[in-house]
Amino acid sequence: MKLWQKWCVTSVFFTFLVGCQSHPTDKGQQYKDGRLNQDLQQVSQLNVQGRPINSQDFNQQVIEIRNASPRLFQNNNDTYHAIENWLVSGGDPTKLANFNLTAYQMEGVDNYGNVQFTGYYTPVIEARRVKQGEFRYPLYAMPPKGKKRLPSRAAIYNGALSDNLILAYSNSPVENFMMEVQGSGYIDYGDGSPLNFFSYAGKNGHAYKSIGKVLVDRGEVPLEKMSLQAIHDWTNSHSEQEVRQLLEENASFVFFKPKSFVPVRGASAVPLVAKASVASDKSLIPAGTALLAEVPILDNQGKFTGRYEMRMMVALDVGGAIKGHHFDIYHGTGHEAGKMAGFYNHYGRVWVLKKSQPLFGKP
Repeated sequence: MKLWQKWCVTSVFFTFLVGCQSHPTDKGQQYKDGRLNQDLQQVSQLNVQGRPINSQDFNQQVIEIRNASPRLFQNNNDTYHAIENWLVSGGDPTKLANFNLTAYQMEGVDNYGNVQFTGYYTPVIEARRVKQGEFRYPLYAMPPKGKKRLPSRAAIYNGALSDNLILAYSNSPVENFMMEVQGSGYIDYGDGSPLNFFSYAGKNGHAYKSIGKVLVDRGEVPLEKMSLQAIHDWTNSHSEQEVRQLLEENASFVFFKPKSFVPVRGASAVPLVAKASVASDKSLIPAGTALLAEVPILDNQGKFTGRYEMRMMVALDVGGAIKGHHFDIYHGTGHEAGKMAGFYNHYGRVWVLKKSQPLFGKP
């Protein structure tokens, strides 16, 4: 799977809230470290409490890198090995130097260290192989490329594509749309067969428009309350025709290619471990980079609890909306993962960890 073709769930729905007030804190923003003056600023001590809670997941992610991308693993192995030794010894952020690890704090979207976190996931959609009952919303294969431009979403909804391109029928146009936003998903045919993976196959070439932004612009959902769940709530409380009209605001349409069950992979072709991998702006944070992240904790309604957790993660994916000091956290597969991923448009702090280079000779 090439998730570099995806759009993240939340970042296309939002604009930055930083700057709306001088020092907002409602979405996890902190101002503990003063103003930072470079993208990655080396720090001798981390002003944090707590230790990484996901050592096992991080180690599993490193194993996935080693197995799937030997070159990426080799380029970063010294750092990974040092981090693993540090984690085994307790993962105390004040003792990174004891393991020859150097921390570089990211300056964040506001130069005060506030790094933006959004989330993405892999949907699991109920579908059938033939049209029946409530299962009447098609998922399409990529049409043959020709000289003419492919039809818009509205035209496709009106039957502009051949039925021969239909891969399956779901029971929800909104779930289809959200799988398009993610760029891929798993299909459950409900017959006991293994899940099928529908990977990204292409798009129709029309401009993408955020339906979240449409709802905000209409005044139907406040910007500060916009999330994937807010969109689902809106669609659940409106008629099918109103929902269709909203979806048609986005003329872009994504096509899929069925595959047998496969693990979810990022742009680096490495299987992703939930909450141990992120999509990043590769011009700032290259693939394979190890990150110590202080992530805001949200409750089941998506509200910031005022608390944070420390996580070790690796940059293994990219996304068109992921620019600068912004990470898209992979949350895993299924409804619950999608619910939490959709809530995230919050801020935390991030340190890039690298194995220290000896001043003279070899260590």
